[in-house]
Amino acid sequence: MSRPGPSARAALYSEVEDELFSAAAIEDPQPLYARLRRECPVSRVGDTGVHLVASWELIDEALERPADFSANLTGVLIRGADGRPRVFELPDTGAVQVIATADDPEHGVHRALAQPRLAAGRITELEATIRGWSQQALVEWIEAGGGDFAPVSEVIPARAVAHVLGLPEGDVRQHRAWAMMGGDMLAGDISERQLIRLATETGEMVAYLGEQLDARGPAAPGDAEAPLLAALAGGVERGQIERRQAIGIAVVMFGAGGESTAALIGSAVRRLAEDAQLADRLRGAPHRIPHFVEEVARLDPPFKFHYRVVRRACDLGGIALVEGDRLMLLWAAANRDTARFDDPDSLRLDRRYPKQHMSFGRGSHFCIGGPLARLEARVVLEELLSRTRSLGLRAGERAVYAPSLFIRRLERLPLDVEAA
Repeated sequence: MSRPGPSARAALYSEVEDELFSAAAIEDPQPLYARLRRECPVSRVGDTGVHLVASWELIDEALERPADFSANLTGVLIRGADGRPRVFELPDTGAVQVIATADDPEHGVHRALAQPRLAAGRITELEATIRGWSQQALVEWIEAGGGDFAPVSEVIPARAVAHVLGLPEGDVRQHRAWAMMGGDMLAGDISERQLIRLATETGEMVAYLGEQLDARGPAAPGDAEAPLLAALAGGVERGQIERRQAIGIAVVMFGAGGESTAALIGSAVRRLAEDAQLADRLRGAPHRIPHFVEEVARLDPPFKFHYRVVRRACDLGGIALVEGDRLMLLWAAANRDTARFDDPDSLRLDRRYPKQHMSFGRGSHFCIGGPLARLEARVVLEELLSRTRSLGLRAGERAVYAPSLFIRRLERLPLDVEAA
C-alpha cells in the first residue's frame, strides 16, 4: 500500500491534531482510526512528539522491540489551555512504573507476585461469589424497572478487585469511586480543578492501601491462596519490591481491574439493548455469551491505547523517531484492521479464534486480569438475560461516554427493562 508523501503527511498530522479531542472522535473514534490505518498508520500529533500507531502489524512490531520502546509512563497527551494537544510530563516518583508501566526485569518481578492470585484456575473459584453479587445488583435494578445501568456495571468489578486484594467489603462505596477514576489521568481533557481532585483522591487511596498493606501482613512464599495485598507485603519483606511499589501495584489493580471491566460490561449491555434479536439469540444459546464478550472487547476495547516511550533514535513504519518521543498503541484501531480480520466492523459469533484481539494487550504485558474480566462480564450477562424478557434504551435519553481519549466507558446507560 502506498503511503502519503511529506506534504500529505503534514496535512494529515494537522487534521489529526484537530480531530483527536473532538466530541465526535470521543463518541466514536473508529472513523479517525480507519483513516489512520489506511493513509498513515504512524501519525504524529502536531509537534507533541506523540505518534499514533494504528495498524496491527506495527503495534505488534513495537511490542516486540522493548530495547527501542519502553512501557514506562512518563507523560500523557492532554488538551492545553489553547485547545491544542500538548504533553503533560509526569513527575518521576519511581512508584508509578509498576506492572503495566514497568520494564523488565522489574515487570517480571511484579507480575510473578500478582499472577498466582489472578490465574484462570483460581479466578474460576470466584464464580459463585460474583454471581451472588450480580444477582443482588440486578434484582434491585430490575425491580425498579431499569434506569441507569452504569452503577450495576461499576459495583461488581469494584467488589471483585477489592476481594482479590483482600480489602474490607464494608468499604465498597469508596472502592467503587476509586476504581472508576483509574483512567482520569490519561483522559486527555482534564482541567486544573480535576487534576487537584484527582491528586487528592489518589493521595487518600494510597494512604488507605498503605494501611491495609501493613495490617494484612506478608504471605508465606508460594502461598497462592493469600490475597494479593498479602503477596505484595511478602514481596516487600523479602526485598523483591519496595513498599511504595507494592502500593503502586494495588493502585493500578483498581483502575485496570475495575474501570476496564465496568467499561466492557457497559458496552456489552448497550449492544444487547440496541439489538433485541441478538439478545434473544443469546438467551436461547447462553453458551455463546463468552464469544459475544470477546467480540465486544474487540470492537470496543475498554482501554483504547497504551503508551510507549522511545528509548533511542529509531524508526517505525518508515517514520523517524527520536529519543523521548511517545507512541500511543491504538488497540482499538488494530482490532479492526482488515489485514487481520474479515468483516472487522461487524459483531460475529462465528469467528474461529475469538480471543485473538489486542483488548487485553499483547506479549509480555498481556493483562493478567483478563480471566477475571471475562468471568465478570459473562456472569453479569448470563444473569441479566435470564432475568429479563426485553431491555432497550430509554426513550428520550441517551447513553453517555466518559469524555476520555483513553477509556471507552459508559458513564450513563439509561435502559427500560421487562422482567422475565
